[in-house]
Amino acid sequence: MRAASLDRRVRKEATLLVREARTALSLKRGLRGRAAELEAATNDVGKALDAKDLHRVRQALPVLDALVDDLIKRPPKSTTRDYVESIGAAILIALALRAFVIEAFKIPSSSMYPTLEIGDHIFVNKFIYGVRIPWTQTKFFEVRKPKHGEVIVFMQPCQLERDYIKRVVAVGGDTVEVRCNVVYVNGKAVPSKLVEADGCEYQDRNEDSSEWFTRQCSRYRESVDDLDYDTYHDPERPAREDEAKAGRPRADSKDFPQMDRVLHNCSNQRDFESKPAANQLPGKIVETNPNPKSACEPQLHYVVPDNHVFVMGDNRNNSNDSRFWGSVPVENIKGKALFIWLSYSNWDPFDWSGIRWGRIGNFVH
Repeated sequence: MRAASLDRRVRKEATLLVREARTALSLKRGLRGRAAELEAATNDVGKALDAKDLHRVRQALPVLDALVDDLIKRPPKSTTRDYVESIGAAILIALALRAFVIEAFKIPSSSMYPTLEIGDHIFVNKFIYGVRIPWTQTKFFEVRKPKHGEVIVFMQPCQLERDYIKRVVAVGGDTVEVRCNVVYVNGKAVPSKLVEADGCEYQDRNEDSSEWFTRQCSRYRESVDDLDYDTYHDPERPAREDEAKAGRPRADSKDFPQMDRVLHNCSNQRDFESKPAANQLPGKIVETNPNPKSACEPQLHYVVPDNHVFVMGDNRNNSNDSRFWGSVPVENIKGKALFIWLSYSNWDPFDWSGIRWGRIGNFVH
């Protein structure tokens, strides 16, 4: 049985070599003046196969095998070519991951303090809300929609070339209202409690001069479903809340919607060029309480359009968000913030004192 198996292997190898040699002889390429030598060896093995003379096949096969290896088969790739192909494959894989799965972003402003600080570098999951065709707003294979409380990166509706990062406060069909710094979603106040009043401060950076300076704040903790996160407000908020409890409530400049009932979107901007966004729906304002007893009571709410999300920065007193330019179309969303992979206040390759080691590896909640 073993001898018969070996005979079959010899015949198979000889047949393949003869076929390969005859193809090369018909093309007349790469034979380097040794075509006659190759033809003679090919005929010897071919005739032995036709005669079913395995002894003769075994004798002639080594000569043909050596000629095929020398004249026809490709030489081994050089080390340089191996490196180039490996690097090229790695670059293609990295580009594919960046386009469809995960991408790095840098936090440029203080609008998401204390969750994210200026100089935080984060990874974003681009797969979870649907795979986007590169350089377009077209998505396919959507895993799920954004949820309340998630931190997302998106193309700003009024300036698609700019990426923003904010927290999802409400989704399509929800109602949103902000009175005296309290956020109401679908008529219910988002639970919020004071964490720090005196001593709350953070470092902000002037975008024009790149100089750092200190801002005062008050710190509150909000709870959405099973998620807890902290928000910054102006330092006077605790005092205003004490006045409200004493029967002297007063409206806040960050209330939303404002009592003039102007619906802000990309069509009526001050900070950006005022022009309609191709895919941004305006939503609507609904009056719920025509005779409020207090400026802090719910009275007007905003209805988020379908397939949109309403976003706000965690630094509520220093965030340019949906309160000022409207809701974000879901198709503008690039992904969900995952974790911080690098963080620094200033970068110097010879001085690492600006690196915030304690923030590296923190997940974004």
